[in-house]
Amino acid sequence: MFELSLLVCESAVEAVSDALEALDALSVSVEDADAHTDAEQALFGEPGLPPPAQGWQRSRVVALFAGREAAEEAAQLLQAQDFFAGCSVLGLAEVVQQDWVRLTQSQFAPVEITPQFWIVPTWHEPPAQAVQVIRLDPGLAFGTGTHPTTRMCLRWIAGHPVAGQRVLDYGCGSGILAIGAARFGAREVDAVDIDEAAVRATLDNAQANGVRLRAGLPEMAAGPYGVVLANILATPLKVLAPLLCGQVAAGGALVLAGILERQAEELTAAYAPWCTLSVADTQDGWVLMTARL
Repeated sequence: MFELSLLVCESAVEAVSDALEALDALSVSVEDADAHTDAEQALFGEPGLPPPAQGWQRSRVVALFAGREAAEEAAQLLQAQDFFAGCSVLGLAEVVQQDWVRLTQSQFAPVEITPQFWIVPTWHEPPAQAVQVIRLDPGLAFGTGTHPTTRMCLRWIAGHPVAGQRVLDYGCGSGILAIGAARFGAREVDAVDIDEAAVRATLDNAQANGVRLRAGLPEMAAGPYGVVLANILATPLKVLAPLLCGQVAAGGALVLAGILERQAEELTAAYAPWCTLSVADTQDGWVLMTARL
């Protein structure tokens, strides 16, 4: 296989990507050409807001082809197109055949939540110091323990009394938070998501971890709950404020994540009619916000 690398201006990213696919590229990826430099840009997209740009001001577009001839022909054809003006070919390189399964697995090491609480893929042995372990492999549903928002939620679960509580994981994804709550002694755990694939993933992951919980679509939620967890994004969290607060029992805890530091004030204002949110944890530009109702 051969990898064709291109430097593409933001306005041409979509056209170049479409052209590469039409030229039988096996895959096409787009990344920030200035990543890990002072010029690096962050692109965020959220439901209800305008979509982010198709690419960065300087995007590196990488296409994988089955053979050298196909890659060289694609490069020549692209350079002849008007939409390629301002873009350039960075290079063409042969991709060494590798064990892609092992390579992918090597990118997912055990994740430390606390010194005694770890998320461990099935192809790794748990660290010796691990007392609580969730076995979880990467899948289609969000939540492997590597993202800061997931890690902050799990740290909160590990450090607060969820034992004996009814817990709701709203927007459960892989079910990792629900499984974490069950691991720490929750009496009853409900996990809900609008995506049926996430519901299936949650049930499968719960079974693999030997914990009992219920999973289903959002209408399954039936409060009150002693703990309500929602690791989604700021915009849907604002819309869901009355619903989520209405699921929390008197004196119960509301735990929200998926919030950028700059969005904390917006969330505080959105939830003010029902509770007083405060920042309980921060990591890599994200915040965890909690309240007692």
